[in-house]
Amino acid sequence: MAIRALKLVSLAAAGSGFSLYSSKYLDPNDFGAVRVGRAIATTAVITYDYLTSLRSVPYGSQEYAYLKSQVHLRCAERLRDLCCANRGTFIKVGQHLGALDYLLPEEYTRTLKILHSQAPQSSMQEIEQVIREDLGKEIKELFVSFEDTPLGAASLAQVHKAVLQDGRTVAVKVQHPKVQAQSSKDILLMEILLLTVKQIFPDFEFMWLVDEAKKNLPLELDFLNEGRNAEKVAHMLKDFDFLKVPRIYWELSTRRVLLMEFVEGGQVNDRAYMERNSIDVNEISRNLGKLYSEMIFVNGFVHCDPHPGNVLVRKCPATGKAHIILLDHGLYQVLTEKFRLDYCRLWQSLIKADMKRVQKYSRRLGAGDLYPLFACMLTARSWDSVNRGIDRSPVTANEDVEIRTNAATYLPQINQLLNKVPRQMLLLLKTNDLLRGIESALHTRASASSFLNMSRCCIRAVSTYQRSKSHSLYRKAKISLLEALTLWQINLYELFLRLKGSWLGNWVIAFLSRMHHSPY
Repeated sequence: MAIRALKLVSLAAAGSGFSLYSSKYLDPNDFGAVRVGRAIATTAVITYDYLTSLRSVPYGSQEYAYLKSQVHLRCAERLRDLCCANRGTFIKVGQHLGALDYLLPEEYTRTLKILHSQAPQSSMQEIEQVIREDLGKEIKELFVSFEDTPLGAASLAQVHKAVLQDGRTVAVKVQHPKVQAQSSKDILLMEILLLTVKQIFPDFEFMWLVDEAKKNLPLELDFLNEGRNAEKVAHMLKDFDFLKVPRIYWELSTRRVLLMEFVEGGQVNDRAYMERNSIDVNEISRNLGKLYSEMIFVNGFVHCDPHPGNVLVRKCPATGKAHIILLDHGLYQVLTEKFRLDYCRLWQSLIKADMKRVQKYSRRLGAGDLYPLFACMLTARSWDSVNRGIDRSPVTANEDVEIRTNAATYLPQINQLLNKVPRQMLLLLKTNDLLRGIESALHTRASASSFLNMSRCCIRAVSTYQRSKSHSLYRKAKISLLEALTLWQINLYELFLRLKGSWLGNWVIAFLSRMHHSPY
């Protein structure tokens, strides 16, 4: 019966796809039968595999777990191949899924991560065409030199190194020429296919992915919006002398072409590069945590695509200080005040292991009865670790395996939760997982200092809000005093941790221990 239903639904999906193809609203030249048919065929094969491969195996058995892992892997590879073939929006959505390390089965995230390094490249003829159409001049009229080989290619654009007529070295970001026309049609096709699959698997709740793509893709495809975001975050975080945001050259920027200051560096997850250049790995990890805590908890304006290609590090030639270079400002999440403050209070509760408040603020953020799962998703820690306090013990290899295994086991509940929480939360979850991936690569994950930085930002954010709502000078002064005292306590505790971890601290502790056990 299920197989017959699948065949009928596949035919219906194919009919819908070809109906869309012939619609006057869609251009057959960039939304051909091959492109639509490929997506429909891949969806049908994946659905058939899940329907048939596990039905004769006892649920919960070792054989079931093994076969399910094999099905996940096969289907992830098919999805990856579809993304690579259809390119553009498909690669963008695949990259998003590949970033959800602790929310999706490992077979999917591991397989789809390759999409970050296998994005398509436009030909030089296509790049010249976009520049000619948008800037009204040929490349040789605008630049002294323009490197044919891109510095990097992504799902929506690629970046070339060039030198302007006045001698400035720049990075030129050029949009792939067909992406703008295909994006809305690709999203429509994905929506139809996901709705079709949901008819067969009612627990399949991935419409949040389409909703996010609908909202975010138009913003990411507008490079003027990206330039404004870059300038806004540079001004917002101007007090962080370790942050470098490349300057935008507006006179030669359009919706499809963005000219930026050229800045070199190594990827933030490249520990070997940092060691070769005498860059302190722990300092970079701490500063990255400070950066994102400030964006999330204090400002509510968050760069949501911190994969290693978008976050570079370098040693400043002039000062010798380590810089973090933040690139690709197309995707930002603006947090409402209510959401931001609830999120602050939730993280404060998680750090303190105050489970009553964890439940309270998780529910306020839409988690409902799934608040234990929500807490584990946010922290990428087991429920036992959340109850003990996430700052009390580091993540072990066994706990990491447990979290990844649970991502597969609780996939229906995770999808249900992702459909319930505010849309603002979805990009934050993706951002959290990308940052954890960087910390794992640098071997700095879940350090005490990262939680202390988060605590500082949460305290400042909540205190600022309380002062803004208070009309009494006495009350404002009391809030400020309490804020200063709490921050002083955190600084003192951080100093204690640093001393404890230093050679001098260890010597003092050993000396005091000997004095304590001395018979005199």
